[in-house]
Amino acid sequence: MTDSPPLAAADTADAAAVAEPRLVQIQAGPMANFVYVLADSVTRKAWVVDPAWEPLGVVRIAEEQGYEVTGVLATHFHQDHIGGEIMGQHIPGVRELRAEHDLPMLIHEAEADRGAEIAACPPDRVEVFRDGDVLELGDLRVEVLHTPGHSPGSCCFRAGDHMLTADTLFVQGIGRVDLPHSDIDAMFHSLERLKAVPPEVGIYPGHDYGPESFSTIGRELQWNAYLRPNSLEQWRAMMGIF
Repeated sequence: MTDSPPLAAADTADAAAVAEPRLVQIQAGPMANFVYVLADSVTRKAWVVDPAWEPLGVVRIAEEQGYEVTGVLATHFHQDHIGGEIMGQHIPGVRELRAEHDLPMLIHEAEADRGAEIAACPPDRVEVFRDGDVLELGDLRVEVLHTPGHSPGSCCFRAGDHMLTADTLFVQGIGRVDLPHSDIDAMFHSLERLKAVPPEVGIYPGHDYGPESFSTIGRELQWNAYLRPNSLEQWRAMMGIF
């Protein structure tokens, strides 16, 4: 696991006047997952985002930087993001984290039941959100963008000029759409939605699969081939569906 420096600007003396997002990006596990600490610069409240592979280490990093972790934010319910059993392997995640810290898990309504089962999270500790919801983390407002395609409840989260794009949009790539419950056409519509986000917004993906660990919408519009189709027909042709 690699602890990266905060990707937002460093705290300043007048930070108490305005809530700004702070991000710590951490690579964890053999699938090159990115786990995040998303925090509010004012209250120092934080969520750990997709804390699979080394969940307790992620909390430790957050606490070492002076943040109080108050919840788990799940981008989607795959085991390499929230932990659980897959192909005979157990991936540490929310279950292990909650054994030490009684934290709620926030997840999209489409994946709440199955996500709770996978992560062994009691139903009364699952908090459900929907597309367009604005979540409050301390004084920070986090917008939910439901972006199905990779999975039914996949979501991106925007806080200011930072957007966690999980397994929807990678740096010069996208998440897989050949998995159970994936939907190729839904992915096209989700990408179209992300293309409308202002170009200066930074994107922070769910895996380190690109030439850089983060990018911007503007750079991805220029270099990401999966954002070039402008119609569903073009998209299907690109993906080999005729």
